[in-house]
Amino acid sequence: MPFADLTPATAPPASRRAMEAVTERLGYRPAAVARLAASPHTLDGFLKISAIFDTCTLDPLSREVVVMTMATRNDCHVCVAMHTAKLTALDAGPALIAALRDPAHPALSDERLDAVRRFTLTVLASAGDVDDADLRDFLAYGYTEQNALEVVLGIGAYTLSTLANRLTGAPVDEQLAAFARWSGVS
Repeated sequence: MPFADLTPATAPPASRRAMEAVTERLGYRPAAVARLAASPHTLDGFLKISAIFDTCTLDPLSREVVVMTMATRNDCHVCVAMHTAKLTALDAGPALIAALRDPAHPALSDERLDAVRRFTLTVLASAGDVDDADLRDFLAYGYTEQNALEVVLGIGAYTLSTLANRLTGAPVDEQLAAFARWSGVS
């Protein structure tokens, strides 16, 4: 794999501040960040867009449904592990986490969260050309037009992340290994 795990000393100067900020925030430097640092613009872009997504009006569990839908659809083992950890921290139940980790799972037991999952998949399948009935179905669960656009924001952020992680061959970090092997037991 041609992508090395860069450090602040070996990364392009424009990546160093972002790498250090992530390391400070998480307590370690994720390999995905160490490899993404080869492109300061891509690293900065992902960190900014994901931070914006994290502050949108979608509730935290709905945001994680978007992320896990993208992570499983694009088979990004790094994002699956990282966001399993995040769902665990949000006290998501084991059944919800297991369903989100399985892209073939027919439906989430929480109908509102399942509406986000279905809408995310519909946006992806239609390249954003969602028909009125699918949009009305999403809105019927208390979501708004703003939330619909925020789903698109999440898709953008995690398309970047999942594809970059796969391109660079980013491994699951030791700190997330338990979540990669997640057994569904809390």
